Amino acid sequence: MSQKNETTILGLALLLTVGIVGGGVWWFTNGSAVKIGNTIIPNQETGSNSSLQDRISFGEKTLTSGNISPAKKEGVQAIAAKSYDRAIANFTAALKLNRNDPEALIFLNNARIASSKSYTIVASVPLGTDPNTALEILRGIAQAQNQVNSSGGVKGVPLRVGIANDDDNPEIAKQIASNLVSNSEVLGVVGPNTSDSTLGAGTIYTSGQLVAISPTSTSVKISNFSRYIFRTVPSDFMAARSLANYMAKTLQKKNAVVFFNSQSNYSQSLKSEFVSSVSLEGGQVSGEFDLSKADFSAAKSLEQATKQGAEVLMLAANTETLDKALQVIQINQKKLTLLAGDDVYTAKTLEIGREQAVGMVLAVPWHIDSDPKSDFPQKSRQLWGGDVSWRSALSYDATVALIAALERNPTRSGVQQAVASSDFSATGASGTIRFLASGDRNAPVQLVKIVPGSRSRTGYDFEPVRSSAIKN
Repeated sequence: MSQKNETTILGLALLLTVGIVGGGVWWFTNGSAVKIGNTIIPNQETGSNSSLQDRISFGEKTLTSGNISPAKKEGVQAIAAKSYDRAIANFTAALKLNRNDPEALIFLNNARIASSKSYTIVASVPLGTDPNTALEILRGIAQAQNQVNSSGGVKGVPLRVGIANDDDNPEIAKQIASNLVSNSEVLGVVGPNTSDSTLGAGTIYTSGQLVAISPTSTSVKISNFSRYIFRTVPSDFMAARSLANYMAKTLQKKNAVVFFNSQSNYSQSLKSEFVSSVSLEGGQVSGEFDLSKADFSAAKSLEQATKQGAEVLMLAANTETLDKALQVIQINQKKLTLLAGDDVYTAKTLEIGREQAVGMVLAVPWHIDSDPKSDFPQKSRQLWGGDVSWRSALSYDATVALIAALERNPTRSGVQQAVASSDFSATGASGTIRFLASGDRNAPVQLVKIVPGSRSRTGYDFEPVRSSAIKN
């Protein structure tokens, strides 16, 4: 993909306010649409089956679950009724009650635009199946929207943001992509989250000539996939190379086994790149264990890994298999060294892994303490009341990139030409944003380690592995 995570005040608060949301398969029916300002807004369908239109909102309905405050409920009702002044008052009140709600901040900014001219982008996120990750992504987008609109907009034109719930499901992501492509007001997309959804929906965005910038999709298959698909996150090649280098040079270990999900493009990609990178470092991956198998046993896998002489356990788990990876951590009892990819970087890992996860090193795209010169950490803390994750930072970067492209030429073709240009650059949370011809961002990854700590309120934190501790 894929902080002290939003494990800080944010991650744990979300566990309470958002709750665990069931996924399931949703049926689709065609919905009509109304127009607010210059942006097409889907009508909400009624009935027991949820429609595709129910998955997209510019403020006329909430897509988050859990306890929604009366003020926020009244806010979405006010936008639906085009009572924008009332909506502004309600969302402002809602944010005073829950300041780290990015959906409320996005809707507040949309309400301020009212029916005025605006430029529109849409976020494609898994609010239904992975709400914490979705809200982390929306936090970065909301911060960028709030920032540009507070400073006068994109050359005087405000940015309107829509939210689409794709459930991290490639088929749903495709249908959302078709909907957004058909809406000529949409000039760019932030997302999808997973590599599978990005690859699936990417074919639709390409045919519709609509740029999508994923902040979290890391599969190597996305490189050179399309002239319309970009990402602000480094590919799995970079993460795997960093972990393999750390294993060989710093840990001075040669034998690893990998735990992965054969059903996930991200997990397969990270596993394959790690195997290759370890080999290049003179080591070997002596075993591969598929977390997605129905008969997977953490205990039996660890027993086999030990017999094979493994010194390192590499966890290339994705969100769906995180629980099984956490079983591996618990049963390992800190006997073998732990490495992991960015999908393991969650509040849940700290809460459940606890002492058994201490010392595990993960490769992530960004950490809030990694660049002391950046002003993004301070601004994000002021806005949200706590630390944000790498997902928020790279979603902010994806939105900033779209804003910079819109400043050059606020059309779909103009956005594509801008971000693909060799002279394109923008300043983001994680430094300068530039894209290679492959659509990749040429950026390093950050290694972090789990240590005892108090900032996340779990008793454990992620902290950067300083470069001085990494032997090259």
